[in-house]
Amino acid sequence: MNKKAFRKPVRRMKGFYTLALLIVVGLPAQVAAQEKGHHHYKLIDIGTLGGPSSYFDDLALSDRFGFLPFIFEIAPALNKQGVLAGWADTTTSDPNPGFCFNPDCFVAHAFEWRKGTMTDLGALPGGASSAALWINSKGWTVGMSQNGVMDPLTGIPEVRGVVWKNGQTIDLGTFGGNVSYASAVNDRGQVAGTALNAVPDEFSFYDLLFTLPGTFNGTQTRAFLWDEEHGMQDLGTLGGADASAVLVNQHGQVAGMSYTNSVPNPTTGIPTFHPFLWDREKGMTDLGSLGGTELGSVNGLNERGQVVGATTIAGDQQLHPFLWDGEKLIDLIAPPFAGDGNGEAGWINEAGEIVGVAGVPASCPLGSLVGPIQHAFLWKKGVMMDLGTVAGTTNSEGDFINSRSQIVGLAWTCNYSFSAILWENGSMVDLNTLILPGSQFQLYSASFIDDRGEIAAFGSLANGDSHALLLVPCDEEHSGIEGCDYSLVDATAVQSSTTPFALVHAAATQTSLASGEVKDRFRTLMARQNHRLGPRPPK
Repeated sequence: MNKKAFRKPVRRMKGFYTLALLIVVGLPAQVAAQEKGHHHYKLIDIGTLGGPSSYFDDLALSDRFGFLPFIFEIAPALNKQGVLAGWADTTTSDPNPGFCFNPDCFVAHAFEWRKGTMTDLGALPGGASSAALWINSKGWTVGMSQNGVMDPLTGIPEVRGVVWKNGQTIDLGTFGGNVSYASAVNDRGQVAGTALNAVPDEFSFYDLLFTLPGTFNGTQTRAFLWDEEHGMQDLGTLGGADASAVLVNQHGQVAGMSYTNSVPNPTTGIPTFHPFLWDREKGMTDLGSLGGTELGSVNGLNERGQVVGATTIAGDQQLHPFLWDGEKLIDLIAPPFAGDGNGEAGWINEAGEIVGVAGVPASCPLGSLVGPIQHAFLWKKGVMMDLGTVAGTTNSEGDFINSRSQIVGLAWTCNYSFSAILWENGSMVDLNTLILPGSQFQLYSASFIDDRGEIAAFGSLANGDSHALLLVPCDEEHSGIEGCDYSLVDATAVQSSTTPFALVHAAATQTSLASGEVKDRFRTLMARQNHRLGPRPPK
């Protein structure tokens, strides 16, 4: 695929500084795992609605390209019944070419895919495009849709939070403003999302993320929880004017971010904002900070109420991964993940295992598109493991971990050539080596893996089109699948992890970012985790 260069100062990582001496290098586990093989995978093309591309929710891509292709934090795109949710291009050109819904400027519609059949979920009356971001075990799908109205404050097409259920399309409305979106839904039918009210706000999240620089026409942005009985509930803030809800677990706890006041900081030019955890009994709890004033992302929430993401340390020049363990906010940066001082926690499973990405003490050669090198990590019981990367690449990233400790993500070279990866049993492998020969696709990212090992991934065709894909493991839980190769792939033949960095590496000198780069980073990271409130002009 042709990919634009991007500024990527950070993406996931973590580990306790106080437990630095306990960090393992990863080599013993990899050597032991070489006795085990990897399963082949059957690749299923989800297809499109006639246009060039289709999408799942995938945080890995939004900051890697120069645009925001309606891609946000990692979200379960596949439910327990094997139904997938996403959105796909139609053959119709976007009616708003100045603010396209997708980067390729085709109208796209939300879809559900079940047993080889894609169902077009359509859009709200008058609206052109829509996107499905999350699906629960009941088949309820949530996301957003354009409504055919141009926002009079910004001149950008309005979007509304939507629930698709039992053939219905439910418009969740707003708090009196012109924009809303639904980001997650649990099995109880509780929907977390964000909506604007009508109160003008100089530092509206909406303005910071989705309007042109220097434009301040937005209104206050508020976190909500919606259900059929109570409708849309404003969850309040941590003291400032704005908040955004990102995730909801089965207990109805909501994780997101909020301004803590309305006073702009000298380093960022915007008010301080922190991650929060909300529940019906305690209300909104401020999870605190690591010394900085800028929150980078809230990416994961499990049933224990543990939250992971990234936030700045003192000075707002570097982002560190964090874990909220239910009592305190923990900085997860530790050797060997020193590098440029940046990292991000991407997902946490029910066992409290965390995956992400972190800088290591190395850089690509001068003249490369990539600067500091980053590696995927696994954090488990206070110990951080550097997972290395696959042969031919210098960087890697862990995006999702299931209950079996299987990790998916991507790896890339110093000039942005991408491969989808799987890590299991101590061995990282390029997923392109596990699919059956003859595929038309180059797998460049894997964003989600369920507890049966089925993977939601992305692949590019020779012409540059990108499709959402489902990878089904040819294992004992998926017996009798036509076209499957049930032999094991020799781990020694395909396991190609580079040697992870050893403990002897001390913390490297941490690079600083100019004030303009801080703002750019804020836009990139926040737009990724806070979901897209509206389209952005093409670059």
